[in-house]
Amino acid sequence: MKKNKISKNWINKQRRDTYVRQSKVDGYRARSAYKLIEINEKFKIFKGGMFVLDIGAAPGSWSQYVSKIVKNGKIISVDLKKMEKIENTIQIKGDFTNQVTQEEVKNFLEKRFDVVMSDMAINTTGIKNIDSIQTGELCKEAMIFSKDVISNNGFFISKIFMGSTFNEIVALGKKIFKEVKVFKPKSSRKDSKESFIICKNLR
Repeated sequence: MKKNKISKNWINKQRRDTYVRQSKVDGYRARSAYKLIEINEKFKIFKGGMFVLDIGAAPGSWSQYVSKIVKNGKIISVDLKKMEKIENTIQIKGDFTNQVTQEEVKNFLEKRFDVVMSDMAINTTGIKNIDSIQTGELCKEAMIFSKDVISNNGFFISKIFMGSTFNEIVALGKKIFKEVKVFKPKSSRKDSKESFIICKNLR
């Protein structure tokens, strides 16, 4: 009974959500596109010809948005789930935390990535502290990987949850990058603990 109530609340929330409605109008596969749009408007990240890695890409709204901007560039999109095709995008189906998948990404490296972005999150348990720790681990994994594949003045963008690992992630960001900012887009739901870490310029 409780589960039904939760999913009913979720459906009602989705119906009321202007970003969900807008995503249908704009042709994005998920409302999360608007989070990246806001990040880009604030930090001026994407431009034509860029080489971008999108981790935890499914259903693909971040790659959709970026592919409109990078035109003659290229996006490598990685996810456990198979996605419908997106222009300018090479898709890798696999678990990013797996060494084999990371090596597969490196096989596509013609040059270092201009942007590494991650919207990875675990399937939430509803226990906020555990969710925040596990999603934090995914962020750290992506950040450590980016150190080997990102250009010196490249950007790293990742979802993080406010919680016990937050300071640890920011500290790791400052160890790897010269500039580290944390930003919560308006399109991120008010009751959500998510924010995004935006790092720039490798040390």
